[in-house]
Amino acid sequence: MQTSAAHADYAARIAFVAELAERLHTYGTTAQRLEGAIDAVAQKLGLECEPWSNPTGIILSFSDPARPAGESDTTRLIRLAPGDNDLSKLCKADHIAEEVMAGRMDVASGHAALRRLDYPPRARARAMQVLGFGLAAAGMAGLLRLPWLDIATAGVTGLLIGLLNLVSGVRPQLREAEDAVAGLIAGAVAVLVAAYAGPLNLNTVIIVSLIVLLPGMSLTNAVNELTSQHLVSGTARFAGALATVMKLAVGTMIALTVANMLGVQPQVRALRPQPEWLGWAALLVVAYALAVLFRAQRRDVPLVMASVVVAYALSKFASDAWSGEVGIFLSALAMTAAGNGYARWAKRPGAMVRLPGIIVLVPGSASLRGMLDLVQQQDVGVGQAATLGVINILLALVAGLLFGNLLLPTRRNL
Repeated sequence: MQTSAAHADYAARIAFVAELAERLHTYGTTAQRLEGAIDAVAQKLGLECEPWSNPTGIILSFSDPARPAGESDTTRLIRLAPGDNDLSKLCKADHIAEEVMAGRMDVASGHAALRRLDYPPRARARAMQVLGFGLAAAGMAGLLRLPWLDIATAGVTGLLIGLLNLVSGVRPQLREAEDAVAGLIAGAVAVLVAAYAGPLNLNTVIIVSLIVLLPGMSLTNAVNELTSQHLVSGTARFAGALATVMKLAVGTMIALTVANMLGVQPQVRALRPQPEWLGWAALLVVAYALAVLFRAQRRDVPLVMASVVVAYALSKFASDAWSGEVGIFLSALAMTAAGNGYARWAKRPGAMVRLPGIIVLVPGSASLRGMLDLVQQQDVGVGQAATLGVINILLALVAGLLFGNLLLPTRRNL
């Protein structure tokens, strides 16, 4: 009877750690942070665990150090879709793990609490996600000081892509083609407006319309994982980001090609007439949109918005004083250290500060612009220049992440 109880306790601890790993992966945690968090929780619960994480799954190998070698070995293989950032549920999962490790919640209750995080989003939350797409697109257009017609076009297209994202969530057969369809929608709307309503900064409007789907954060996380020697996860994530860029470019080019075949000629211009103050006002819109898209809890919205504003301001002022790469490096360094400090002193995930701050620095728009220019101009030199620009941004970002962790090391993995 005693052996049976011990076995049940062992099984319950494994179930809790496996459930926690699945949650952290689903909420967008990178491989090195997820594995570090799982190691810490398993040790606290008296388990030996060897985690292995990649963008589409987790392998967890467990054993009980109190039992003879080989007697209690258990392996869990969990197949998962690539994670999406959800700051609210990440905070809740982190809180549950802290409660269990501190002994204020038993393992079975912790497991049940994690399972309850599977609640479906309410209608208001889904509507806010769609609105977030539109606000992010319009805000980025305003941040680039584009004309009003460009801002309006980007905002409307962002709403349409948000609706597409909502529909693809309940129609799995649409999920694989979502990026290509989004590129098609962005290209078609921009061409029609530029042909029949007024001239646009065509490629720029298309890119800001797709801003939420751009894989800049995936590219940054991929290189960060590679530098952390998580080679399989980093390589897979990098390949996934490139595939996303290609699908967005394919959809956009289909729209542009069909328009050309039908004789629809968009009016293209390069104009950024808006005053400086509009860019800063648009930054607040972008910051709020990111808080919505990252599903931050209401009390955390000011923190997320402040992280976005501070990161952008640091990057802009340092870029004006020195260079763009220096600005990105200093901003990434500051936000990484700030996130680590927040995690240390507030006992909450540092991603609350780090993720919103870094997302405004990532090279997603540069990668898509380079792909579009390469395909439109059929010039390898253009593609090489764009690739070099993306690499410079990635190097500056990763350097900021690495040295930010050195400047103020974190005591927590999330």
